[in-house]
Amino acid sequence: MGIIGCLIPSPQLTKFQAASEIPARFIERNVSLRGKVHSVTERGVEVEHVPIHVPVLSPLLSKHKGVELTPEGRVWLQKNLAPAQTVWLKLISREDDTLHCLVSQSTGSVWSYCMNEEVLRLGLARTAPVVGVLPDSRLYWRLQKRLHRAEVKAERKGRGLWKEDSLWDRASKAVWESVLFRLMMRIFKRT
Repeated sequence: MGIIGCLIPSPQLTKFQAASEIPARFIERNVSLRGKVHSVTERGVEVEHVPIHVPVLSPLLSKHKGVELTPEGRVWLQKNLAPAQTVWLKLISREDDTLHCLVSQSTGSVWSYCMNEEVLRLGLARTAPVVGVLPDSRLYWRLQKRLHRAEVKAERKGRGLWKEDSLWDRASKAVWESVLFRLMMRIFKRT
């Protein structure tokens, strides 16, 4: 009598054609999948899943979890996530045929950085509620903390959305918009 076993999909060997094919336990365990960027759209980042041992490609749509992109943020992603560039997707949740995940990009050496945090750090996005994760879970609070910290950094440094006019710009704008200044301008124009 032999042992009867079943084949369990492995993220390294299985080729996922759509987000709905990814087993729920991969999402629950926050498995990281490798993929190549296909394009950056208004709906999110389209990624082709690349199993580590099987060189077959499939389109998956990935949304930056916990991040609400601005149009400038989308343009920045399109410039920095070149097509065919390898990224890692840390699965957070799934909604219909869309994966919510943290997208990481390798810097060429041992290090990599999270694109979700980077767009927040540059002020090109705002934090959004992390949907699909239980609010009392450890993962939820870790994600919120990481993303909020990046947004606060951009706010403190006055980047992107948080950029404020300099004192000189604000003062000159106030002078130009003042009633007294306009009156003086009319008087000098007539003379």
